[in-house]
Amino acid sequence: MQAVLNRRLLWVGGKGGVGKTTVAASLAVLAASRGKRVLVVSTDPAHSLGDVFDRSLGDAPQRLLPNLDAMEIDPDIEVEAHLQRVTQQMRRYAAPEMMQELERQMRLTRQSPGTQEAALLERLARLMIDDTAPYDLIIFDTAPTGHTLRLLTLPEAMAAWTDGLLAHNRKSAELGKVLDHLTPKRGRDVATPFDDPSEDPLNDLDERTREVATTLINRRRLFHQARRRIEDTTACSFLFVMTPERLPILETDRAVRALEEAHIPVVGTLVNRVIPTDADGAFLQARREQEASYLARIDTLFARFPRPSLPWLPTDVQGIEVLEMLAGKLEQQGF
Repeated sequence: MQAVLNRRLLWVGGKGGVGKTTVAASLAVLAASRGKRVLVVSTDPAHSLGDVFDRSLGDAPQRLLPNLDAMEIDPDIEVEAHLQRVTQQMRRYAAPEMMQELERQMRLTRQSPGTQEAALLERLARLMIDDTAPYDLIIFDTAPTGHTLRLLTLPEAMAAWTDGLLAHNRKSAELGKVLDHLTPKRGRDVATPFDDPSEDPLNDLDERTREVATTLINRRRLFHQARRRIEDTTACSFLFVMTPERLPILETDRAVRALEEAHIPVVGTLVNRVIPTDADGAFLQARREQEASYLARIDTLFARFPRPSLPWLPTDVQGIEVLEMLAGKLEQQGF
């Protein structure tokens, strides 16, 4: 498992509530203690990374320890920035009387399905491919499994969508050329109050088409580069966290298979909150017996992966001191 912290990108995912954030933060502390420059990033809209570190985090990296920075990406901020860029681009071409309606459409887009995922993916993609960033390791504390799977498979959907728009633009440009050829003087022989002899609408359309095409091509290239990074087993790995309970096991099994089918490298499954052997009492004994059957099932389902574990702690995980203790336990598990 030590190789996990030697790669550039590490995704920590799993079902909601299994302790992904705790594991991501502890691994970040462990890697930083070894002299690696680490950035741990929360992509879950319900951020808890700052709570685990007991620090206030924002949308920009904040230094928490020597070699360790942390940040919580705000999807709403990403959506707003993206829509502002789109609006500015549209403002260059739309008639002034159209801007009020365009801005209304942009406001509606904020709530459209997939808007946050698309904006979040673009931010993550830029983080993934930025080789100039001052980090040896970037750890992504991801949202629950279903969200993560959509996030990781979105590049293909976005690329297909971009290809469709580019094809549409090419057809529009070709149609414009045909109309130009079939319409002598482009109607200049018929004077109209809308005809401005100082303007050439076809040139304006060509410029717009070129600019839109350039924007779309750049986004497509960004998504493809990010996807290649995700699939690169020398640069990226995905660690699943689960608890020894029925639902997390079932969801992790489905998610691991989905990622493997998508050619995304899964390096291990970490079992969190295992009842310590010295915990006593009849209630805990009954829970331990049930837990033993789930641990056996985990060994069977995920035999092809390393399966480190962390104990169930008597207290909440909050603050650097507890994370350093967990980092030590992770090191004992082979990280």
